[in-house]
Amino acid sequence: MRLLREPSGSSGKVHDITPAGAGWGYVGFGLYRLAAGETAAEATGGREAILVLVEGKAELWAGAQAFGLMGARMDPFERTPPHCLYVPPGSDWRAVAATGCTLAVCTAPAKGGRPARRLGPEGIELTPRGVGTNQRFINNIAMEGRDVADSLLVTEVFTPAGHWSSYPPHRHDEDDFPRMTYLEETYYHRLKPAQGFGIQRVYTEDGSLDETMTVHDHDVVLVPKGHHPCGAPYGYEMYYLNVMAGPRRAWRFANDPAHGWIAERDSAS
Repeated sequence: MRLLREPSGSSGKVHDITPAGAGWGYVGFGLYRLAAGETAAEATGGREAILVLVEGKAELWAGAQAFGLMGARMDPFERTPPHCLYVPPGSDWRAVAATGCTLAVCTAPAKGGRPARRLGPEGIELTPRGVGTNQRFINNIAMEGRDVADSLLVTEVFTPAGHWSSYPPHRHDEDDFPRMTYLEETYYHRLKPAQGFGIQRVYTEDGSLDETMTVHDHDVVLVPKGHHPCGAPYGYEMYYLNVMAGPRRAWRFANDPAHGWIAERDSAS
């Protein structure tokens, strides 16, 4: 599996990651970069979707229901809560950009029965996690504590320059609830300033998978299994949008035993 996916261009649909293309069973991720007046539209089929306005403003529809102008922040690094829309399976959605905008499309299988609804900015509050140079800031869009989806877990993470994130290294690649849940995951990365880079490593404890990648603005990293920490170099902030899904909508993970002492020390301090 090719883990690092670079954007196909700088406009239109620049990412189109499907379960078939990724070689897994649950997570889909698309990304549109639209100029004012441009349109994006898709049918959900048997999958639910959460649309995240990463930046910019757009008029949004789900089926025949108009949600009006959504979006407020013009740069994700403003760290304000994103405007998001849930679209159920068996429906369709449409977006017409009112400004230049970046629209993420997060999808996963769903049984249906939920209505289309706004998921943000209401109900999303920026929350710190970690200490020292392991501190980062979270916008929980659709994590387990919000009963807003059948399968999808979606969150934003802001990592200050010089800090680590998704750290200590952890994995969620076994269907063994409540000890651990199997969740496929994508990371959509942004850097500020945009010419910067970040580092992400995806590895298993037995060494059967061990890949360290340089990520740039708008890159996506696939995490099919294993631990997946990332770091932001001095001088460059990192943003990422996480999409997770699996057979159970719950996030249970295990730290790499070689590095779990870090979490134990921090929780005791």
